[in-house]
Amino acid sequence: MQEQMSRTNKAAWETKAYQAWTQYHGSPEELAVRLQQDSAHTLRYWLKYTGDPSGLKVLNLLGSHGRKAICFALLGAEVTVVDISEENRLYACEVAEAAGVKLNYLCADVMNIPEEEALGTFDVVLMEFGILHYFTDLNAVFALVRRRLKAGGRLLLTDFHPFARAWLTTETLQHPTGNYFDDSLRESEVAFAKLLPEEERSGLGQVVVRSWTLGDILTSVASQGLYIRTFEEIKSAEDPRFPEFYTLVADAAEAKLRPLNPDTTT
Repeated sequence: MQEQMSRTNKAAWETKAYQAWTQYHGSPEELAVRLQQDSAHTLRYWLKYTGDPSGLKVLNLLGSHGRKAICFALLGAEVTVVDISEENRLYACEVAEAAGVKLNYLCADVMNIPEEEALGTFDVVLMEFGILHYFTDLNAVFALVRRRLKAGGRLLLTDFHPFARAWLTTETLQHPTGNYFDDSLRESEVAFAKLLPEEERSGLGQVVVRSWTLGDILTSVASQGLYIRTFEEIKSAEDPRFPEFYTLVADAAEAKLRPLNPDTTT
């Protein structure tokens, strides 16, 4: 099921994604100038958990157009991106070149990375904004994260809050499901579609996504030997009574954990 889902989503993300990024962020040269001027602000959710990133090895899974990865590189990190879209890769690499930094960008399905072991291990794995809904098995996702983290390495995961995905209507969450526990696969508009003029949206493919609860996410992270350090809920700018995003920070644990349910075989 994951393979079929990934094929559908790859096709959607390789139709007009480059055009959408230039429409919204400007040319690669224009975006590079802005990132050079304010890298720290772009990374504001994570620098407090990394400290000075100079010299760190960072893996950005589903890194899209590369803005966060390039900012880490501008601050001295060695950065690798894995993302399924060739159009994302093209835009990101052109921005990185214009910014004068090296970006290792692998166009691949993160659940099927060719010669994954060759990537090595990393100090930080970054996953950010609209990513977990592309997976049918979170345990497999966080097992990959654990394999690619050094001992003591850190996962930084920032995504849409499951409560917000179900109940809020905001600029970034325009189609809430109304069902927090909805675990069905469903078609959705590809994320960059709203960045294109209405007349340019014809021919765009749909992506296939599913929702996860907080319990799903926290349990999957912990089950893979990742020690949860904090779960920060970020208020909605439009209605601060509710969370819109969260940041989860977890470290690669050394200790072998006992089974959660010792009297069962799983």
